[in-house]
Amino acid sequence: METFPIQAPAFNGNSRAVPASNAFEWLKQGWALFIVNPGLWIALTIVLLVILLGLNIVPMIGTLAANLLMPVLSAGMLLACQKVSNGEELEIADLFAGFKQNTGDMIMLGVLYMVAMLIIVVVVIVLGGGSMAGGVLMGRPAGVGLAFGGMLLAMLLWLVLSVPLFMAIWFAPALVFFNRMAPVDALKASFNACLKNFLSLLVYGLIVMVLMFFAALPAFLGFLVLIPVLFGSVYVSYRDIFVAN
Repeated sequence: METFPIQAPAFNGNSRAVPASNAFEWLKQGWALFIVNPGLWIALTIVLLVILLGLNIVPMIGTLAANLLMPVLSAGMLLACQKVSNGEELEIADLFAGFKQNTGDMIMLGVLYMVAMLIIVVVVIVLGGGSMAGGVLMGRPAGVGLAFGGMLLAMLLWLVLSVPLFMAIWFAPALVFFNRMAPVDALKASFNACLKNFLSLLVYGLIVMVLMFFAALPAFLGFLVLIPVLFGSVYVSYRDIFVAN
């Protein structure tokens, strides 16, 4: 017979389908989180970008480190969103919260993401790059058509293979950090949630593409606002789609 208190069951990644119109609400709420303290949000974003750009400057190892640490840093931004949502004070140190909780699992997410990306690159090069190389060697005019077809095939393969990967990684950092899910389980739960809400996320993605266009116009400075708003929208959509969080 169980003794009290009985421990609550572990979060199993249950998610729900939401209306496509919720995509607008996610971005609206992301903006609402940003305007609570825009100065500090911009400072957080600058620190994040400096870290990532600084790492990417270092040949090979830097890019590897940036990919490994991205889920950890994303968790920090999501925690900052949670704090603002709960009326708590935002701090620069929040960005590094992922180094204090479930760090190993967060880094494992980065490892799994990089391995998947490497597999995609190899598949695209082997299947699409071969046709492009063959077309170049053949020369004109037949070779041009073959090379162009190879390029289209490579782009199509990249899109078809990358979309499922992005679906798997989208909510995974939040699930690992907030719900302490195992990395593989978090990737599966994120993929299933995105699959249930494909139309909502498609609408969200189209809106974000438009916002990115305008954010890039003033010398890309608009991204200092857009990035924290997007993190806020990811946090809000995570709370909207996943149950028992």
